[in-house]
Amino acid sequence: MSCDLAIVGAGPAGMAAAIEAAALGLSVAVLDEQPAPGGQVFRAVEAAAGDPALAGEFLDAGGALADAFRATKGIAYRPRTTLWHLDPDAGVLSVASDGATAEIEARRVLLATGAQERPVPIPGWTLPGVMSAGAAQILLKTAGAVPEGSVVIAGQGPLCWLLAVQLLRAGVERLTLLETGAGGALRDALRAGGLWTGRRLLAKGVALMRETRARGLTVVRNVRDLRAEGDGRISTMRWRQGEREHAIACDTLLLHEGVIPSTHITRALGLDHDWDETQLCWRPRLDAWGATSHPAVAVAGDGGGIGGWEAAAAGGRLAAIEAAHRLGRLDAAARDARAADHRKTQRAALALRPFLDRLYRPGPGILAPADDTIVCRCEEITAGQIRGAARLGAAGPNQVKAFLRAGMGPCQGRMCGTVVAGLIAETRGVSMETVGALRPRAPFKPMTVGELANARPEAMPELTA
Repeated sequence: MSCDLAIVGAGPAGMAAAIEAAALGLSVAVLDEQPAPGGQVFRAVEAAAGDPALAGEFLDAGGALADAFRATKGIAYRPRTTLWHLDPDAGVLSVASDGATAEIEARRVLLATGAQERPVPIPGWTLPGVMSAGAAQILLKTAGAVPEGSVVIAGQGPLCWLLAVQLLRAGVERLTLLETGAGGALRDALRAGGLWTGRRLLAKGVALMRETRARGLTVVRNVRDLRAEGDGRISTMRWRQGEREHAIACDTLLLHEGVIPSTHITRALGLDHDWDETQLCWRPRLDAWGATSHPAVAVAGDGGGIGGWEAAAAGGRLAAIEAAHRLGRLDAAARDARAADHRKTQRAALALRPFLDRLYRPGPGILAPADDTIVCRCEEITAGQIRGAARLGAAGPNQVKAFLRAGMGPCQGRMCGTVVAGLIAETRGVSMETVGALRPRAPFKPMTVGELANARPEAMPELTA
């Protein structure tokens, strides 16, 4: 199969980019690991129509975007398809689907792989009954699953409030939010500005907070030193507030400290990245059109920097317009004219971002947990072991991988890589830029030998615009 533009991911950025590219006459292939379009923010939106717990923007805006994506001609949508290798110089994408592999040739590649939740390593986070807030939201969206008993959301960020509303609507009766934000964060955030331009998004957040309070959410602020305890599964959540220690019975703990760009593929390709000191994460270096340091690869959506679904959709459209320009379908003047409205939408959607990034800046403990905390869940490596490797001379996460196997498990360092680097930086007294990041390698996701041996080129038929 060959196409003008291959898009990896069918979230807001991927869907919007595909719609725009098809309208510009490009042949488009969209590769999506999920069984249906939506990405994380609009996951299973087509199947969730009418669910009162998910009412609002999720069903309205998400449903409309998914409907438009399905209705657009000229898009070859490949669900349940995983990109496991990419050769950007040759324009070849190696994919796996239905137990077999195939190759797609593309003149340009757009990575719209979105974000991942920031790992929150605390003592006890590997206990059954502890999961990320995003995982709980996936269960709610895809299966209508609602946790029973005493539920605690611990951390900070807009998703905490959105999930709290959704769980309360779904019938959770005992829900507590332990907010970990620093006391002076609001003052710092206010200095960032953007409140007036971003007033619509701000009002949406305030409305969520008001609804949670009206539905009985208990909120505890300025929380630190989280610890999950239990015999076989979580039963107690402990924390400190000021000089006092507190505890609450807990049947389900949902951890969340914001989301960060998913950079696994961009780092595996060796693209240029920058360290975001405010949000403590890596992000690929992009121009105003989403172009990366490789001339054939672009990034759109939260994979290039967290901005929310509206900014992601606008960024996807801009990347598609730039693809049409680079492939000779639009001259520079036509490109800029077509992009003007999308650029305006993107700026409005991102106006509140500096405020949110400072308000919800993760605390330093996120990258420097206590010695007895497991950091690499796959290999059960603790923070203390990583600090010990750094003292022995491991200067970066790739060296720690050789010392301890941290980052060699099924997640390939997605869960532990940045924390490993943070611990090295703390121990050696150097910057994160000096320590660097894990360099993943293909396959980008675990595969079986059977899949690799079962090559079926006919599974990806030719596509014309």
